[in-house]
Amino acid sequence: MKTQVAKKNEVSRDWYVVDVENKVLGRVATQIANVLRGKNKPIFTPSVDTGDFVIVLNADKIALTGKKLTDKMYYRHSEFPGGLKSISAGKLIEKDVEQVIRKAVKGMLPKNKLARHMISKLKVYVGPTHPHQAQQPKPLDV
Repeated sequence: MKTQVAKKNEVSRDWYVVDVENKVLGRVATQIANVLRGKNKPIFTPSVDTGDFVIVLNADKIALTGKKLTDKMYYRHSEFPGGLKSISAGKLIEKDVEQVIRKAVKGMLPKNKLARHMISKLKVYVGPTHPHQAQQPKPLDV
């Protein structure tokens, strides 16, 4: 028996829709990362992007457990001396809730060039509607 290695042009991509209303951020992000990476398919190959597209709805109603709204910090640096900037999760949710979900999912993807292609298949929307009805997305149980 030989191991099958997926080719880039042989992969069929599906669309999934996830409603994250009152769901915990980390639990949802792991499920989304697995679908984006393609680990839910039998044809999964680590060096090929075999994942599907994921649409996230109601991003503004995501839940964080414990004191993460005040204690969890997101950092960035301007590469200049003293250029460390930080923002709490609560303030980032108020400012741009899509970034919170995108950062959580991106942190669970591999740290390589392939991850940029995977994260581009993630579509995050604040409300319950999305413009991808033509792709006929299937609901993803999270």
